[in-house]
Amino acid sequence: MYMKFVVLSSSRGTTLQSVIDRMNDGSLTATCIGLITDKPDRGCIEKARAASLPHRTIDVDPKNDRETFDRKVQEAVESLAEEKSVDAGEVILAEMGWMWIHTPWFIEKHEGKILNVHPALLPKHGGKGMYGHHVHDSVLKSGDTESGMTIHVMDSEVDTGKILLQKTCSVLPDDDTGTLQERVQELEKEWYPKLLQMIEDGEIII
Repeated sequence: MYMKFVVLSSSRGTTLQSVIDRMNDGSLTATCIGLITDKPDRGCIEKARAASLPHRTIDVDPKNDRETFDRKVQEAVESLAEEKSVDAGEVILAEMGWMWIHTPWFIEKHEGKILNVHPALLPKHGGKGMYGHHVHDSVLKSGDTESGMTIHVMDSEVDTGKILLQKTCSVLPDDDTGTLQERVQELEKEWYPKLLQMIEDGEIII
């Protein structure tokens, strides 16, 4: 399989950097055709530039107009696909720290082709409002002794899509939100590129 993907990120780009590193060392043979982000000051942009990956920044505030925002994201997907001479309909969207819930129109447009990473073991600690530090706060308050990360296919609900991969880590007695987040992020950096390669190799069907 020859898999092409676009990264959607609203973060510093640490997982994106891990993906770039794995492409550079040859352990990830799928092709990243670019980055889409939501603000011009996101750290992920520098990671993309350093790797000579094209990027697009969406110039619409998603808090004010989510429908227009998603249509701009779609335009960005099509623009990156055209730049690389690939079919936009075949592109996988790999979300890495993407902050925004998509509209039903966008989900339907890319049905079965949007991957999202969640910093906990779904279905626990998922749903609306469960993002970033809120997830780790929830894990710590629950008293769980184990957390981890889940990569799943996005559907019309929040954090309910088909689970492709889960990896676990311990929750230590002296953990705070920051230390737990770091441990989960290490799993994301290790396993997101591996998952993309599994899809490339046909080991995982989305």
